[in-house]
Amino acid sequence: MSQSVLQILTAHLGAAFAELDLPKDYGRVSVSDKTSPFQCNGALAAAKLAKKAPRDIAAQVVEQLESNKDIISADIAGPGFINLVPSEELLTKRAGELLADERVGACVAEITEKIVIDFGGPNVAKPMHVGHLRSSVIGDCLQRLLRFRGHDVISDIHLGDWGLQMGHLITELEDEQPDLPYFDGDVTDSYPEKSPVSIDDLARLYPQASGKAKDDPDRMARSRKATSELQAGREGYKALLEHFIQVSIAALKKDFSALGVHFDLWKGEAAVDPLIPDMIEQFKKDGHTELSDGALIIRVAEDSDKKDLPPLILISGAGAALYATTDLATIKDRRENLNPDTILYVVDFGQSSHFEQVYRAADKTGLFPREKLEHIKFGTVNGKDGKRFRTRAGGVMRLSDLLSQARDAATKRLDEAGLAQDMGAEERTEIARKVGLAAIKFSDLQNVRTTNYIFDLERFTAFEGKTGPYLLYAAVRIKSLLRKAQAAGVNPGAITPTHKAEQRLVLALDSFNRALATAEAKRMPHILCEHVYTLAQAFSKFYADCPVLQDGVPDETKSSRLALAALTLKQLEIGLELLGIETPERM
Repeated sequence: MSQSVLQILTAHLGAAFAELDLPKDYGRVSVSDKTSPFQCNGALAAAKLAKKAPRDIAAQVVEQLESNKDIISADIAGPGFINLVPSEELLTKRAGELLADERVGACVAEITEKIVIDFGGPNVAKPMHVGHLRSSVIGDCLQRLLRFRGHDVISDIHLGDWGLQMGHLITELEDEQPDLPYFDGDVTDSYPEKSPVSIDDLARLYPQASGKAKDDPDRMARSRKATSELQAGREGYKALLEHFIQVSIAALKKDFSALGVHFDLWKGEAAVDPLIPDMIEQFKKDGHTELSDGALIIRVAEDSDKKDLPPLILISGAGAALYATTDLATIKDRRENLNPDTILYVVDFGQSSHFEQVYRAADKTGLFPREKLEHIKFGTVNGKDGKRFRTRAGGVMRLSDLLSQARDAATKRLDEAGLAQDMGAEERTEIARKVGLAAIKFSDLQNVRTTNYIFDLERFTAFEGKTGPYLLYAAVRIKSLLRKAQAAGVNPGAITPTHKAEQRLVLALDSFNRALATAEAKRMPHILCEHVYTLAQAFSKFYADCPVLQDGVPDETKSSRLALAALTLKQLEIGLELLGIETPERM
């Protein structure tokens, strides 16, 4: 793929500085929010080296650019800023390249990797709730983005299917159905293929057991004993666990499908439990472990730490493997079976210390390099009161309920805007679903992921402002324009951007690859959100200022503007798809 306008201008400015015997790096051009679209500030930085006033250096650079056909103007502003305006010829050439490119300017990363991305992380037997939203939406966007950039990506949901919660489920089920063969210690095989519980049963059994165990030490002891027997390999309990997992996965796949999120692997903690004994023995043999108050630990603190980081506990004083142990075993499993270059964990800020312990232990024991383990941290979804988002009754909202509310809110917005009124009920419901989902996803992804944000469905579903529905409406409006053009016999042609609004739109399109590369490097989806929103705004201004199909517009201009609209739609839809947002054909 050829260079962007920004890269071309940077090359010209670099050559101009080099002609003055100054490092060409001073010619770096950046996008400007001033009167000109681009600016170079290198003269200010070069002043000390050249022992000249910045404006004098800028004047010499501008003189070097006087005959440059790619630059229509280069003006000096302030203490020595160089404002740049690219020529119409350069923009026409670049627009033609974007139009001919299947990826509309998006390049594959220069260095590609095999990347495992761990996100979602729901627990078996627990329905998905709003607390799973950010990990799922951010993780899915990153897997889409990284794949589009050419990386080999494997996503893993990493189910919570181990630990005390399983003991709670087993013992509560035994209380309700004691005659099931799973509880007969003499039965070791030929268990029923059909699960004795549904997802609704699991969602009921777990809180029942957990509530009882809080107030009853004997009840808690039963759950702990069942957990230990499960982890020790009791066949009936293992068979029950497999039922719990399969029932939960079937329900989770429905929820994730409704959210438009997919995973390559549906593995959980239980899958790597068999690896733990040998892994720990190797750690002991290599001298990485020690005993502390009856627990087996790995010390991970470093002299440079500003805060104390406790040791990682591999085996508790009670003899149990903990979450950190399972996480290390998962890293071992991924290294041996997937051989990734990098592993990303999309998990909230609250787990920062835990992951720092795990990463350091993985590095110290030779499991995986610390610098190739990344914690993609994110903040919380809060209600208007600033606290974690909950239902009106104070409970945690189920994700399915949230999606239903978003669809209903979108339906109301469509009614208020007079959209989708001439459609059948089925199509209208589908459009409302897409609008509601776009509202939820874009409202999450447009925020810097490390910050908290306020969930406001009324604001998110608006067709005005920086929202998902606004972007969908922009795409649908272009589709409508293209249908009208086809009916009128107007076909796209070569793009010749002569109007300022056309030129600004071409420059917005030309920044796509830069946005993708930066979003990838920083693991920040909001950068891609900013691009698609800016693109939609640039198109809106173009659409208002540059008539496409009106009578009196020359045929050549119609074809040029139609091609620019089609190019915008293509890039906009790719960008939305990377955000996990579906675009309807009409509204």
